[in-house]
Parts: sequence; structure tokens; C-alpha cells
Amino acid sequence: MPQTLRLCEIAADLGKAAQLLRAGELVAFPTETVYGLGANATDGAAVAAIYAAKNRPDFNPLIVHVPDVAGARALIHWTDEADRLAEAFWPGPLTLVGRLREGHGISSLVTAGLDTLAVRVPGAPVAQSLLREAGVPVAAPSANPSGRISPTTAAHVLAGLDGKIAAVLDGGPCEVGLESTILHLGPPVQMLRAGGVTGTDVERVIGRRAEAPKAQGITAPGQLASHYAPRAELRLNAEGPRPGETFVGFGAGGDLSLSVTGDLREAAARLFAVLHELDARGVTRAAFAPVPDTGLGRAINDRLRRAAAPRD
Repeated sequence: MPQTLRLCEIAADLGKAAQLLRAGELVAFPTETVYGLGANATDGAAVAAIYAAKNRPDFNPLIVHVPDVAGARALIHWTDEADRLAEAFWPGPLTLVGRLREGHGISSLVTAGLDTLAVRVPGAPVAQSLLREAGVPVAAPSANPSGRISPTTAAHVLAGLDGKIAAVLDGGPCEVGLESTILHLGPPVQMLRAGGVTGTDVERVIGRRAEAPKAQGITAPGQLASHYAPRAELRLNAEGPRPGETFVGFGAGGDLSLSVTGDLREAAARLFAVLHELDARGVTRAAFAPVPDTGLGRAINDRLRRAAAPRD
């Protein structure tokens, strides 16, 4: 069983977790979005262990986490728009994809053979402290089996990866609860995945809307059609339940609710917890009420569509 490192011993636990990362072990840790499964991004064997633990396809690249803008600039070619986006949203739930610099030192397994790298500066204090203590760039997809529901608590991590990783750094529930927005720096800037930073937020900073992806295929993490899947069959945009369905509301009503007040921020934070609750209840069929497709609602609906997609 992996160690569960508690915040009540934060100094010792961070040191232990950082030591494990430097030694090539896998450590799950909390960010403001979801729990990440971390490995030293410069250690090919450690990165390979991420793919093995998650049963993740090796054509699906990983996000590298660094503690500050300087760490990101050392890895990818930087632009004026990257400066503005980093100033506005880092540390926070935004990932930037740019061309790799010479001498970057990142394992090719992280990029899945692409000439670009996805980089993020997380805002959660525990993640920040761990990255600074470890002193290495940390590759960290969500800490769950590939295609399953992303974890927003340490218990979620243990439910999916117990026995496959070295440790879990327990920082309590994640604040945002949805993975980061992913932008390709281009030019032009492209929105590869909706997330905790909305398209409107991005437009306000760069002066225009981020474009839709131009490339076909997998160019960044989080683009698989079927992802975030609970065991239940999901029906979306439902006005009410059919016989045998558990109804998940948005606003008042429902067996479960993403937000009884219809608040998109609360719904985003609760989405994966609700999907985990469906599994815990043994639900086989669930219907979700419509969620407004604006702001954070676009990211919520993106995750729900992937969770409801046909599975291989």
C-alpha cells in the first residue's frame, strides 16, 4: 500500500515526497485542479512507470509541472502572449503548450514523440512546496487509471492506484475540481482543452478568441474522446430521469446535484466527486440535467461528453 503523507507533518512529508520523486518513484499530490500522479520528468524510467500505473496509452502526452515562469521558459520557446497569459493566470489552472527548447532534458516519453511540451505552474500551496523541494520538473497526469474519473481527494487516488505508486501527499479536496485549460501558443493561440480558465478569460488577456485546434490527432493531454468515465451509462441534457436512472441535477432537484443553487464554480468543483459517488452507489444508469454551455459550463460539458462517450 502506498504511504499517505499527511499535512499535519507538512515539512517532513514534503521532504519525504520530494526525495521519492528524485529517486524515480511515483508520488500523487494535490493541485488546485485534480490530484496529479507525479514523476521526475527527466527520468525516462520514472515516466514509463506513470504509463504503467495508469495503463495510459503511450501516444497520450503528459503535462510537466514547474514552480514558476522561469522553470517554464527553460523548457519551451516563449512568446509575448505567453508572458501575458502567465502573468494573468499563473500560478493556476492553465497549461501552455510550446515548442521544446534545445537542451530541455525532458524524457521523450513525456511528449509522446511530439516536438512540443505542455507546461503548467500549479497554484495549490502543497504542489508549489513539493515542486520547489523536489527541484526537478514533474510530469503529472491525473492520478487515476486511464479513462476513469479524475481524483479530487486522496481517497480517490487510493481507490484507483493503491499498490501501484509509492506515496500520496494528502492535501484535502481540490479547490477547482476540473483539469486545467490547455492553450497551444501557436501562433495563433489555440484552445486544445477547456478547463478552469474560460475562453472569455483568455480573450480578455490576449485581445482575441483562442482558435480551435488546427492539427488532427492527439497533440496535448486530455484529448481522448472517451475519458473521465464512471461505470454507469450516462445520458446528458436530460429534463428528468427515466425508469431505472439516477438523476443528477443542476439546481434544485435530483438524486444528486452538481450544485443545488445552479452555481457553475461549485458544479465544476463537484463534478468528479459526483461521478465517484455514482460508482460508490453502484449506479448503472444516470441522467444529467442540462448545464449552461457558457464560462466554466463549457469545461463541465466537455468532461460530461467524454464521460458519456462510447468506450473501447
